[in-house]
Amino acid sequence: MTFKGKLAAWVLCVLACMPVGAEARHHGEKDNSTVVHTERKLPVKDWRQEVIMEKTRERGPVKAKEIKALKHSNTMHKWTVTSRDTGGTLLFSDSPEYVDRPGILYQDTVQGKARVLYYHLNNTQVPQKVAVVLENANPKEKANMVQVTRGGTSWPSKDYLLVGKTTQNQYFGEKKKDLILVMKDKKRLLQPSMDEIVLQPGELVYGVYDFTADHPVKASVIMYPANADPLSFMTIAKVLPRDSVALRGTFKGMDREITSQREYDPEKDGTVYIMLADDKLDKYKVGVDATDGSRAVNYGNYGVLYKLAIPVKENAPRVQYYLTPLGGTYAGAMTVRRDHSPYTKKIETPAGRVFFGDQTEPEPESVSKAREDGIAIFGSHMELADLGNYDNSVPTYFEFSPPGASNLPACLILMPAE
Repeated sequence: MTFKGKLAAWVLCVLACMPVGAEARHHGEKDNSTVVHTERKLPVKDWRQEVIMEKTRERGPVKAKEIKALKHSNTMHKWTVTSRDTGGTLLFSDSPEYVDRPGILYQDTVQGKARVLYYHLNNTQVPQKVAVVLENANPKEKANMVQVTRGGTSWPSKDYLLVGKTTQNQYFGEKKKDLILVMKDKKRLLQPSMDEIVLQPGELVYGVYDFTADHPVKASVIMYPANADPLSFMTIAKVLPRDSVALRGTFKGMDREITSQREYDPEKDGTVYIMLADDKLDKYKVGVDATDGSRAVNYGNYGVLYKLAIPVKENAPRVQYYLTPLGGTYAGAMTVRRDHSPYTKKIETPAGRVFFGDQTEPEPESVSKAREDGIAIFGSHMELADLGNYDNSVPTYFEFSPPGASNLPACLILMPAE
């Protein structure tokens, strides 16, 4: 989900990475290796994004060699988990990623709980805007109430990692309670502010919003001239063809719940890992491109909200949690929640800087295969985002979603706390 550049096949694993500033988006599988598009360039700083980013005094990425618990063993074991997809419908709009003319980027009709993710770059020579337009599709021709419950978007920028992190900071931040009334034969913007955000040529915008519609509503992601009215533009807009990567579609079950039948015992089980969005231990979602009925694959599970709840043995010692990027440069956010409290704490991944994962060294194929079979090794240059350590008096829950502009897969690590 970044600029398309040189095509490269990588073995994504515990130690794999790309040089500083390299970015990637998932493309497909070939010879059991994940194929990604990469472009090697350093992120460009943008002061507009910097004022949006939250300041933090938390510790930044941790190097694996700093962890005292590893002085006796640097071996990790795969933790067996079960997963099921729940929730509503995900509308994913990332194709064409480079939009070279105004039009409809993706469109489908949904009812009930839904999530829309858009990730597009202005590849024209003039300023453009991107918005989500809602149209009442209720067959009974009645008014339609839509409630936006969660979401966020970045200010457009050429710094794609910062765009990705800013959007996740907002999405995992304060919940929303926006009500939108869509009358018969009328259209409304999902967020009025969308018509205020201008993409200059070469700039990227990325947004994710959760909403609930009482009745069927047609949602359209559009790019339109900066001086045009988005609702009037819809009367002449045409659906644009997808690009070769075809990252767009409608996917049922927008949330993935991951847990385990067995309780984790830090004293007995040691250091364990759980793979996220690798398409081997954690499969990509399959859906349909509603614009033409073709099969769609969400390479990277972008827009899927992971709900991680690993049971821990009662009265066991404290457990330390880490997130590590396995495919290269990564910038995102998560949440943690204790017991059934409504309060969640946002955790930047990483804290203290925009991105990490650029220092991890590649691994040989034999090591990657061993990881798939259940054994992984910590590397001295492996970078870890500290998700905190917690006692086990109450359950601990994490929320995770693959961030736009970042490399995948990622890995959740549990280990005895020092």
